[in-house]
Amino acid sequence: MTRDDLFNTNANIVQSIGQAIAKHAPKAHVLVIANPVNSTVPIIAETLKKAGVFDPRRIFGVTTLDVVRASTFVSEIKGTDAEKTKVTVVGGHSGVTIIPLLSQTGIKFSQEEIEKLTHRIQYGGDEVVKAKDGLGSATLSMAQAGARFTNSLLEALEGKKGVVEPTYVYSPVAAPDGAAWFSTNVELGVNGVEKIHPLGALSDYEKKLYAEAIPELQKNIKKGEQHVNKA
Repeated sequence: MTRDDLFNTNANIVQSIGQAIAKHAPKAHVLVIANPVNSTVPIIAETLKKAGVFDPRRIFGVTTLDVVRASTFVSEIKGTDAEKTKVTVVGGHSGVTIIPLLSQTGIKFSQEEIEKLTHRIQYGGDEVVKAKDGLGSATLSMAQAGARFTNSLLEALEGKKGVVEPTYVYSPVAAPDGAAWFSTNVELGVNGVEKIHPLGALSDYEKKLYAEAIPELQKNIKKGEQHVNKA
């Protein structure tokens, strides 16, 4: 199933959920995990805007799985503890929009390792689909990633300080380049999004990945917005 197939299947479902949220729970914190997240998050946002209840601090695209995969893949080749291996992953939640910032890990990689790891992190979901002979996609790992983000948000809503998770949110980070929704590390708080972290220093290779990701993100975001706002 392609991302277009997922969009065609999930877009109306996500929009109807957004309409129900707007009517019955307009102050809810909305965690969007239905793919393609790059487009379904804007669908939720535009639906809530139409109802006059849009609050960007309360809408999150769950991209935690990309970080879980990145930490796991790095630990496999470097012999580190996956739970203690921190890899920042920014951008979006599919293919070239996934940008692992390996230069910020403090671990030394060869350029060959960087390129192979980047591709595997970007297309890790394809490995699962292939392993299941096309009959399914990631399930347990997605559930674990969703649970991790949910638990972190609940802790922050209860007042815990310093809770930081990667998430796809309405962000100023890539907005100057035309991508209003973007995933970076975000500090969570009692109101939802408390502080959006900047990208930090990027290697030349990561700058190239960013440049490749932006046009795809723009297209994905526009597709979600147009689904809601079509005549």
